[in-house]
Amino acid sequence: MHDALTATPSRNLMERLKRAGSGAGAAVVLLALVLVFALSSSNFLTVDNLVNIGLQSTILMLLALPMTLIILSEGLDLSMGAVLTLCNVVLALVAVKTGGLAFALAAALAVGLAFGLLNGTLVAALGIPPFVATLGTLGAAQGLALVVTDGQSVVGIPESLQQMSSGRWFAFVPAPIAIAVLAYVAIHLLLYKTRFGNYVFALGGNREALTLAGVKTRSYLVAVYALGGLMAGLAALLLTARINSGHPTAAIGMEFDAIAAVAVGGTSFERGKGWVFGTVLGVLAVGVLRNGLNLLSVPSSVQVSSIGVLVIVALLIDAFRGGRR
Repeated sequence: MHDALTATPSRNLMERLKRAGSGAGAAVVLLALVLVFALSSSNFLTVDNLVNIGLQSTILMLLALPMTLIILSEGLDLSMGAVLTLCNVVLALVAVKTGGLAFALAAALAVGLAFGLLNGTLVAALGIPPFVATLGTLGAAQGLALVVTDGQSVVGIPESLQQMSSGRWFAFVPAPIAIAVLAYVAIHLLLYKTRFGNYVFALGGNREALTLAGVKTRSYLVAVYALGGLMAGLAALLLTARINSGHPTAAIGMEFDAIAAVAVGGTSFERGKGWVFGTVLGVLAVGVLRNGLNLLSVPSSVQVSSIGVLVIVALLIDAFRGGRR
């Protein structure tokens, strides 16, 4: 347990070792998947396909990173995929209306932040269980996405937004991958180098001690969910650029993949135990699994089932590792 209030250098070292163990488990899962698909398809280990896996994983990365913090605080956000969908259609509508990217992104971030604050308020201030609260906001976001689009795709996206998907930074790094890497660095620094990050661990590991120390735990819990909403708004930028439109069901169900990635990465659903780099490995594992199954022409329904199996395996590994005792 990471106790932000009583941590010592020796305990910090133990926590690093425990996190490394979680990450090692995720690495084993990832390497096993790579080996299976490399042997099953000659197209899997090509440079183009590996880059494609990276590109396909960027949106999930932006969702899974804040989901890690939410789960570390013993919470859950089932609305993230629906909120991303709503941010997608709002960004597309504003971009088509104004022809500009900055205002459209600001609108998407505002929508994501509003839902994040709503989730946090329902959970922290009103005491509604995270599963129930975010299930309700999932329905609200999904319904709003259908209402504002009348169930139709939003087309006519400006070229500046389309280039977000195909553009490159420093002449060779795809823009979506660069954004995902920067997001990881920001979340890593936030979680491990700031007081906020210490409090996130303590929210799941020892919330009572945090409260007794005079910390406003409710405010920090709201902030964790607000961060999730903001990241969903940012992810809408990449999603809209990728599909070149806004669609009222574009990201429905992505919260499941995000939760799966966090679970595979070794983050426990209780006691504030986890490692954000493990989430990166989990995201890649989910990306490799989906990509490999696509190469093998496996139906999408079976792919969802396969990710469910992957989550169960990850939870079993966590149980055997002693994370739930």
